[in-house]
Amino acid sequence: MALRSALINAMANAARKAQRSLIRDFNEVEHLQVSKKGPADFVSAADRKAEKILQQELVKLRPDFGFIMEEGGRIEAKDGKTYWIIDPLDGTTNFLHGIPHFAISIGVQREDELIAGIVLDVVRDELFWAEKGVGAYVNERRIRVSARRKLPEAVFGTGIPFHGKSGHEAFLKEVTKVMTEVAGIRRLGAAALDLAYVAAGRFDGFWETGLQPWDIAAGIVLVREAGGTVTDLAGGDKMLETGGIIAANDVLHAPLTKLIKS
Repeated sequence: MALRSALINAMANAARKAQRSLIRDFNEVEHLQVSKKGPADFVSAADRKAEKILQQELVKLRPDFGFIMEEGGRIEAKDGKTYWIIDPLDGTTNFLHGIPHFAISIGVQREDELIAGIVLDVVRDELFWAEKGVGAYVNERRIRVSARRKLPEAVFGTGIPFHGKSGHEAFLKEVTKVMTEVAGIRRLGAAALDLAYVAAGRFDGFWETGLQPWDIAAGIVLVREAGGTVTDLAGGDKMLETGGIIAANDVLHAPLTKLIKS
């Protein structure tokens, strides 16, 4: 059985409290107050409530840490270097349409390095967690990226740019190119869970553009600790800054990157 550190336990306990709130709201989703930030960019009372719970719980456990949050913005760290990076509801559109595929994502960044992360699948109650140098796990089971080595055997996850955002033409070219070379492509609507699935070997890889730090911070740690490779679209380490990400095992990462660039 994996021994979780105090840091992982703190994140897990906070996520469990927010999970209960999200489950209640999901069961009453048709009555939930919803507003729009953009043409297809929704925010609900459930997002705000879950984020408040996470913030309240985490600040009690680590008062010196700062916050980078989807709804609440940035709160500077008292220690000047360590931040919680929080998405209280990754997969909001799924949630609001009654699709049971959404997650809570919490990453930890110290200075410029991501050191820990959890992704909690709210409905399936799968807790994906990882800490630098410790490995990646789902609940108490160790996970690894897939061992597939050939593109025609591989299934990849991706994300389609939302209505109102740029990048549709480029995405169509990318996905058309990738489709001709691989076994399948999936678009499930929650980037944090997509990356967790790469870490668990369920997806052989994942790519997307236009993401925010809270979408991917925890997932980056998961994939790396599960033995995978994660880069930005240029092959660098600027995923949080650019919003572009490619994640796969160390064999498929290069050919996937080549397909997307082509």
